[in-house]
Formats: sequence, C-alpha cells, structure tokens
Amino acid sequence: MADERSGLPDALAVLTEEPRRSAVLCDFDGTLAPIVPDPQSAAAVPGAAELLGALAARFAVVAVVSGRPAPFLARHLAGAGSRLLLYGGYGAEWVADGALHRSPAVEPWIPAVSEAVAAARRQAPAGLGIEDKGFGLSLHWRRNVETGPWALEFARDWAERTGLAVQPGRRVVELRPPVGPDKGTVVEELAGSSHAALFAGDDAGDLAAFDALDRLAARGTSAVRMAVADEESPPDLVARADLVVRGPHEALAALAALVRAVPA
Repeated sequence: MADERSGLPDALAVLTEEPRRSAVLCDFDGTLAPIVPDPQSAAAVPGAAELLGALAARFAVVAVVSGRPAPFLARHLAGAGSRLLLYGGYGAEWVADGALHRSPAVEPWIPAVSEAVAAARRQAPAGLGIEDKGFGLSLHWRRNVETGPWALEFARDWAERTGLAVQPGRRVVELRPPVGPDKGTVVEELAGSSHAALFAGDDAGDLAAFDALDRLAARGTSAVRMAVADEESPPDLVARADLVVRGPHEALAALAALVRAVPA
C-alpha cells in the first residue's frame, strides 16, 4: 500500500514521523545507478543527486555508503550539496569538508592490495575488468562471463597469501582489508540515535547494513530495509527486506515520495 497523495510506500511512513531524528542511507551501484558492463561508465539516474540533496534538507542524516571510492561518489553526486555524506570503500574512506579521509585501520593493508593489483594485471585473461580502488581490488566479468571462474580463483588464492578478505558481488569479486569499517559499522554509527533509519541496497555487500539495522531495531530504532532487486539480486537480501523495489528508477521514485511527504 502507499499514501495516495504522495505515493509513499507504507514501509517508509515511519521515517516521516520524526524526520529530524531519522536517517536515509543507500548504496550507489544498482541502487542509485543502473548496473553497466563497464563500472567506470556507471552514472546515477538523472536527478538522483538533486533528490539526495532534497532529502538531506529534510532528514537528520542522509548518506551514500558504497564500495566505490569516495572521490568517485563525490564526482557523480556533486549536485547534492554539502549536507549529503559520502562513504566509499564500504566505509573505509569518506569525504568531509572537501577533503578525503581514510580509516587508519586499512592503511597497513594497502601494500597487499597493490601487490594483488599488479599480479592481476600481469595474469588476468583478456576481457576481465581490473579496478584498482586503492583500498581494494575489484575483478569484473560482466563483459566476459567466461573470466569469472578465473577471477574467483585468483581472489581466493590472494586472500590466502595476504590475509585480504574476499567480498563477492554481482559478477564481481573484490579483495579488501579484513579489518576496519564496513557498511554495517557505518550505518550503525550514522543512525545510532535515530528514531527511524532506512538503508537501500541491491547486493551481498549490503547485508552488513541490514545486520546493522537489526541491531538498531533491538535498541528501539524503527528500521526499514529496502532491497533494490532484479534477477541477479541475492535471495537473502530480498527475503530480509521490508520493501522491495525493482531497480534504481523505482528506488528513486520511493525516495522522491519521501521528499513529497516531508515539508522542506
């Protein structure tokens, strides 16, 4: 069901009760931006940045928490204004006051990441996408699905060699530090004192954010888990969601309804 005037889904109504004590948090790829074969060509749905800015003018905390590097998020969401918080690298880095910050916990792991990046560039089969994020390495096989098994084996091998953690995703696998923040710790920190908190995501990496909402709910926060789903979505994510929407355009429509439901 939805509010007939604003189109607000019932699951989101709790956020409008005390907007100045509520948090609106979301992922980027697959949530604000369609999944594309080349990750570097990804772009948010037109109007997404301005919508996030409108949400930030209404709610206590509005943030994008993504596996992307924080500078990437800053470039693609520049129109949102300074109230929008940006956390990249699953929370390992963030943009504040125009400067990039990185968690000290991940710094000792940067040499291991660099070593894995160099090895991947030497050894990877043609057609495998290699993305050096600085704090992590992503191997993408959406353009060539036959390279997927090689990428998974490489990630397992280098995780054993270096102690880096393996983060699976949608036709991608990532090596990243096994310590430091993740989406769950960021969500818990940002929304820890909230009346209500929403997280919207589409992939396995977003389950940590759902876990954080579970912990907040046990302490009295009204938690809303939104799955932005398609045929590749992890079944666990969809099963745990309070609201399921189909793709970024429907996700943005739900967030736009929040804007309409709360006076500026």
